[in-house]
Amino acid sequence: MSEQVVAVTGGGSGIGRAIALEFARHGADVVLSGRTESKLDAVADEVRATGSKCEVFVADVASRDGAAGLIRTTEIAFGRLDVLVNNAGQAVLANIESIDLQAFDDMLAINAAAPVYTSQAAFALMKKQGGGTIINISSMAADDPFPGLGAYGATKAFVNLLTKALGNEGKPHGIRAFAIGPGAVETRMLRASFPDFPKEQTLPAEAIAQMAHLLTNPACRYSSGQTIYISK
Repeated sequence: MSEQVVAVTGGGSGIGRAIALEFARHGADVVLSGRTESKLDAVADEVRATGSKCEVFVADVASRDGAAGLIRTTEIAFGRLDVLVNNAGQAVLANIESIDLQAFDDMLAINAAAPVYTSQAAFALMKKQGGGTIINISSMAADDPFPGLGAYGATKAFVNLLTKALGNEGKPHGIRAFAIGPGAVETRMLRASFPDFPKEQTLPAEAIAQMAHLLTNPACRYSSGQTIYISK
């Protein structure tokens, strides 16, 4: 992926960090976005240690200005954007009857609205350069939510349908879109909700990163719009 550029939201930890490092190891330059500068800087150092360039953009991509700013920063720094990974997300564990509505609004903003904002901004740049790939991180909860993950699963079902729409609308412009729906991934977010979840049933974040990289392979150039589920 020499001379290609990847932007990753939620790039300061977990799946986002793993994706950034996976692409960097294959030669791509990286733009990391998130809300905590110290975490982003730490991952940026790891990316640069691979020999790839890395820029950090501190913002909340659940805001329209933050999402547009990420794409604008990427274009200014590198002149192009080959892969956008919409990874930033939030999970609220609560039944529908008891979920805190402000927490729900926040989750809806980062899980559903943010990928729309970033993808809209990315479309203009990708069309200008002749194509690109958008990868959205979904969840198996979109298809079969655990008790207490109904609202979270609904936001990820939105992501899956958005991915299909992006694939259809992007096809005339060489823009492809995929969603990756993992099962339980060994991250801090998982442990915050399910501290006792059996470790032998969790996926390493690197497995999601490897799938994301695979979907940018030229062998996948005739595919778009699919959601790929991964679980043990």
